[in-house]
Amino acid sequence: MLPLVPLSGAPESEAQLLAQAQRLAGYTLGELAALAGLPVPADLKRDKGWTGILLELWLGASAGSKPEQDFAALGVELKTIPIDSAGRPLETTFVCVAPLTGNTGVVWETSHVRHKLKRVLWIPVEGSREIPVAHRHVGSPLLWSPDEEEERQLRMDWEELMDFIVLGRVESVTARHGEVLQLRPKAANSKALTEAIGQHGQTILTLPRGFYLKKNFTGALLARHFVLQGY
Repeated sequence: MLPLVPLSGAPESEAQLLAQAQRLAGYTLGELAALAGLPVPADLKRDKGWTGILLELWLGASAGSKPEQDFAALGVELKTIPIDSAGRPLETTFVCVAPLTGNTGVVWETSHVRHKLKRVLWIPVEGSREIPVAHRHVGSPLLWSPDEEEERQLRMDWEELMDFIVLGRVESVTARHGEVLQLRPKAANSKALTEAIGQHGQTILTLPRGFYLKKNFTGALLARHFVLQGY
C-alpha cells in the first residue's frame, strides 16, 4: 500500500473525498490510529464515536457536532457502519436528533433527516466483538444518495413519526414503528430530559429522541452496492 497521509484540509470535491476514502480501505483501525498518533481504546463501549472521529481526521471532515453535514462545502455526510463477516450491519445508524418542539410547518423537504441523508459517504468497518478494535479493517466506501423508492420509504416513516411528536404521543413510539426509519431515546443517562408536547398539548419532560436508520434499510443498501465487490 502507498504511504497514507490525512487530508491537510477539507476535501475540495467529491472525487477527492472518495479517492481518499478508497485509500483507507484495507487498513486496520490500529494502523490508521498509529499513523495519526491516536491511542486505540480497548473497546468502544465508552468510545462509541471513536471510529468516526478517526476517519473524520483522515478525510478532513470539519462539522464536528454542528448540525451541518460533515463535509458542508460538498453537502456530504459521513457515516461509518459496523458490519459482520457477511457484510451485514451490526446496529442501527444514527441520523440526527429529533426536534420535539417547535415543529409547526415542518415538512419532509426541509427536514433535518432529509438534509443529512441527501448525500452520504458510507464507510463499512469490521465490527464483530471478537475482533480487537485495533485489528478491525476498514471496507470500501460508497457515495450514496437515496433513489426514488428509498426517499419514499424515508419520507413515509418520517411523516408518521413526526405525527406522533406533534400530536403529543412521542412517549408511545417504540422501535417497531417505521419500516426503515425509527425514533428512539438518545441520552447519556435517564436524567438528561428535554421538553416535548404532551397528549393534551401541555409541555412535558422526556428523554431526547434521535432518528435512526434500521438495519434492514442499510443492509439492503450495502448488499445492493457491494455485491460486485464480494461483500
